[in-house]
Amino acid sequence: MSEGDRAEGSDRRESDANDGEADDLTHTTDEGDVQMVDVGDKPDSERRAVAAGEIRLQPSTVEAIRDDEIGKGDVLATARVGAIQAVKHTWETIPMCHQIPITNVDTAFDLREDRVELEVAVETTGKTGCEMEALEGVTTGLNVVWDMVKAVEKDDDGQYPETGIENVRVVTKEKHRK
Repeated sequence: MSEGDRAEGSDRRESDANDGEADDLTHTTDEGDVQMVDVGDKPDSERRAVAAGEIRLQPSTVEAIRDDEIGKGDVLATARVGAIQAVKHTWETIPMCHQIPITNVDTAFDLREDRVELEVAVETTGKTGCEMEALEGVTTGLNVVWDMVKAVEKDDDGQYPETGIENVRVVTKEKHRK
């Protein structure tokens, strides 16, 4: 994005990446004030979004998660609940998100040698997509993992040498007209 694009951001329009149509939607008024997009006239669609991310940890921490040896409890079960809660409450934390009817949330964890990977799939039927909900599910789920393991992740100097939430991204976004 060029400097000119940033300066004229209130005049730029969004497009729906799902169908390639220019929907002529904007999050700003003609005066440049922030606003929620009016989706009232859009038709309902079945929508699905998948997001993914990972948290880098020491191999010993991943092994402790795998063996259910974390003192706070079942790390992945707790992170799964946190991810689902975040999906359902995205509209409360992302200012321009609409409250949407979530019809399904799937979470999938993959324990690697030095990281925990999380994928969150969200489904809805409505007027707007659910990729923000999937992203919120991933980031919150990974934050819950961190909260559950941070005490065992420290090295002898009290540092967190390999820890980091990374590579959070939208993997897929789908839209099917009803």
